[in-house]
Amino acid sequence: MKSGYSEGFKREWRAYYGEDWQPPHSSVDAQWRASKLKYFLYRRALQQVFDHIQDYNRRTGRKVRCYVPTHSLLNYAQWGIVSPESSLARLNGCDGYIAQVWTGTSREANVYRGKLRQRTFETAFLEYGAMQNLVRATGRRVWYLNDPIEDNPNYDWDDYRVNWESTLVASLLQAEVSHYEVAPWPERIFGGRYPRNAAAGVRRGIPPAYATELQTVMNALNDMDQRRVEWNGGSTGFGLVVGDALMFQRGEPTPSNPRLSNVYGLAMPFVKRGIPLTPVQLENLTVAHYLKGFSVLLLTYNGMKPQTPEVHAPLADWVRRGGVLVVVDDDADPYNHVREWWNSNGFAYATPRAHLFKALGISDNDFVAGDKSVKVGKGYVRWLRENTAALAASETGDVRLVNCVKQAAALRSVPWHEANHLLLRRGPYLIGAGLDESITADPAVINSRLINLFDAELRLRSSVALQPGSRVFLLDVDSVKGRQPKLLASACKALPLRQKKDTLSFTVEGVVGTPAVVLLRVPGGAPKTVTLAGQPVEKVEHAKDAHLLWIRFENTYAQRVLELKF
Repeated sequence: MKSGYSEGFKREWRAYYGEDWQPPHSSVDAQWRASKLKYFLYRRALQQVFDHIQDYNRRTGRKVRCYVPTHSLLNYAQWGIVSPESSLARLNGCDGYIAQVWTGTSREANVYRGKLRQRTFETAFLEYGAMQNLVRATGRRVWYLNDPIEDNPNYDWDDYRVNWESTLVASLLQAEVSHYEVAPWPERIFGGRYPRNAAAGVRRGIPPAYATELQTVMNALNDMDQRRVEWNGGSTGFGLVVGDALMFQRGEPTPSNPRLSNVYGLAMPFVKRGIPLTPVQLENLTVAHYLKGFSVLLLTYNGMKPQTPEVHAPLADWVRRGGVLVVVDDDADPYNHVREWWNSNGFAYATPRAHLFKALGISDNDFVAGDKSVKVGKGYVRWLRENTAALAASETGDVRLVNCVKQAAALRSVPWHEANHLLLRRGPYLIGAGLDESITADPAVINSRLINLFDAELRLRSSVALQPGSRVFLLDVDSVKGRQPKLLASACKALPLRQKKDTLSFTVEGVVGTPAVVLLRVPGGAPKTVTLAGQPVEKVEHAKDAHLLWIRFENTYAQRVLELKF
């Protein structure tokens, strides 16, 4: 946001707008126009690259794919960066995105109930949700970055581990995504040296247990494409509309809230109550069936604006078909007055919200009694005339917002349930987060035979409680069926080699010098022998009643054959 002053940019300004360049910091209108131009130039540059690759594919008969690695819209907006974001899905030759969400972005502090602090899990949950909704219903694919280390090398290993577990769980709670980019810089994870603890200056390599945990989880990520998906927590079907113009209002002279409270002030009250609220990409509202599955949407144009009027028609149609729209806006944003479509070319609306209300067939006068709801077709619209950042800064703002949304949702009999946790089943896996700053209630308890994949020992547990601040990635052993031996988890790459009536074998490899553990379900009993590269394995443990077998050895980079004979 601090750029836009070079001679090249000034030339592009004149070509794009047909008028002389203005310093971006000179007015909100100049800042807005500079941001729109950056948005256009970045997209144009990428289209040129994609065109070159598509020409190469035509000439050679190959299929080189193009993915754009990008932070989330929420992070770019908060860090003052302009990116093409949603418009990339409309570029020829763009196969999708790599969602660069990790501790470095998600530990960025935000305000909730008037308190500024890091909320890594909740922020990551919203960031990953925003990235998933860039491609939902577009046919493009998103890959989720999974990086256990962040760019700042001065945190200790415990900090990296706790925050990685939070971001990992947040990503797994997005059930529509099952592709991951793991450890893009493995050398800084398994070869890096970081402080022993926050108070010590001595640095050390990765703790062995953490190295085992990472490899176990990274291998489990291959198995996330599961048909059985079940939520346990608060109500579902709630969304928050966000748009690319969040990035356009971050610079001088009047930047929007520096903590992005226009977003987090609306989102946090619901996530903290166990309601898996989903960021909904404003620009994608014109995509067919994009709003399918949503019952309630929240919207503010404080901090962002719609780039075209076309998005309002499908939103209004969604309301008429039974949707509940809650608008939270005091119309005080100075960017309402920039030169844009809602006040030019035949339009004379004071705000883009006014154009939306026109599309809905309602007016400001329909809300003279405050934040009452107005019926539109089969649905309802509610207008809470408050500043979103002020709601976040208030100790009780979350209560006012939640009560408003709850009352609106009740008009359409939308189920309402709050919880102090988020819990999702994906096939045999259970992904959970206990929430702090949440409702007062006993922690949810999962009763089953469970393996926590964050436990380097992969010990069997009979129950797990989702205490505030806890993060779990569980394998429900009782949900794994079948009479044949089956690999459940491994802290190494374990590829099936052959399976006969009395023999099961894998090729195994891992990060050299790290502890490996292979966990198998053996319903027919323990094997007679277990060998690795032809030699007996010393550390083999069998739990007869649970039908589980643990095999432990040290990883090497070379492929070896692990063989079990029954």
